[in-house]
Formats: sequence, C-alpha cells, structure tokens
Amino acid sequence: MNFFKKTILPILLATIWISVSEFVRNSFLLHDYWINHYTKLGLTFPEEPINGAVWGIWSLCFAIGIFIISRKFSLMQTTFLSWFVGFVFMWLVVGNMGVLPFGILYFAIPLSVLEAFLASFIIVKLANRKDQ
Repeated sequence: MNFFKKTILPILLATIWISVSEFVRNSFLLHDYWINHYTKLGLTFPEEPINGAVWGIWSLCFAIGIFIISRKFSLMQTTFLSWFVGFVFMWLVVGNMGVLPFGILYFAIPLSVLEAFLASFIIVKLANRKDQ
C-alpha cells in the first residue's frame, strides 16, 4: 500500500494532469495554429484516436521521468530539468522535421513550464519527500 501511495498514485495523478494540460493546450487553445500550419504544409493534422493514445503514453512516460528526476533534485530543479527534457527536446525534433509552428511557442513555453511545475509538484508532494 505504501508503494502505491508514494509511487503509483503520484505518477498516475501527474499523468492525468499532463494529459489534460496537453489536450486543452493543443486541442483548444492552439488547435487553429496546428491545423493552419499543417494545411500550409499539405498535411493533415494527426487527430485520430491512436494519436491521442500515443500522447497518453507520452504523458505517462513524462510523469515517470519526473518521478525519477524528483528523487535527486529539488522541486524547482525537477521542474526545469523535466521541462527541458520533455519539451525542449521534443520541439527540437518536431522543428527539425519542419512540422512545428514556431508561433505557438509564445503560448506553449509558459504553459508547458506550468504543466511541468504542477506535475512535479504533484509528484513531490504526494511522494512525501522529506527535503521538500
């Protein structure tokens, strides 16, 4: 039971937060940016259920990564290291592939930092780290 409360539950709750944050940001707030950018590229923006499932897996992996990072770093260090690994690396890859609408970064950067912070906060607080 302790393993569930200190490990599984924080990861699951952070995964839910990350998934909701990603969905709201990309399917509501920035949806038109994505659609227009992909249309200009002659592509269709990937919105099939399988794409949502992959984002769910990404959210779980991101939460697990945050949990692992949080074992060695403070809340703020975990937030920014997780954000860098989760988002900056992704944007570099997506930008390199030519499918990142760079205009979204004005909104996506602060929202993704908030996402990483709240996921880190959930994990750190629920895992009851003594040094936090």
